[in-house]
Amino acid sequence: MDTKDALVAFQGKNIRRIWYDNRWFFSVVDIIYVLTDSIDSKDYWYRLKKRELESSGIELSTFCRQLKLKSSDGKQYWADCADTESMFRIIQSIPSKNAEPFKRWLAKVGYQRIQEIENPELAQKRMKELFKSKGYSDEWIEKRVRGIAIRDELTDVLKNQRFFGPQKCESIF
Repeated sequence: MDTKDALVAFQGKNIRRIWYDNRWFFSVVDIIYVLTDSIDSKDYWYRLKKRELESSGIELSTFCRQLKLKSSDGKQYWADCADTESMFRIIQSIPSKNAEPFKRWLAKVGYQRIQEIENPELAQKRMKELFKSKGYSDEWIEKRVRGIAIRDELTDVLKNQRFFGPQKCESIF
């Protein structure tokens, strides 16, 4: 199977996905199957869309795109698919205890990002911890952080050059 059209495993269950329009789209019914105890995830998706429309006026299918995915019989069928952001929104509507850990994780990540907006040093600390957890050395991490800072400064200079002309930029170099 091509990397642009692949299965991903989550909790030991396969989720179909497809690379489309420069991003991954995931099968909605596959995600529902993983996050609920429903025997019929297609019916669950139908009822979830209906319930959400009646209760909040939001039509969940507007977050989806119909794309052809390979089925278990090997044939391609049209299916509701959603990109990562839209899938997160759909998952928020799933009233299943199995979806609660995922919802808590989303809330935690959202809260962390808000904290990082208020205090950008937290974002840099998180980035360093992530690199460390991936096995990068402290020396490599420091070089990477310095490289990012230098690139940001250069980008700012180039932006200013566009607005103030090349004379301003020459004095910096």
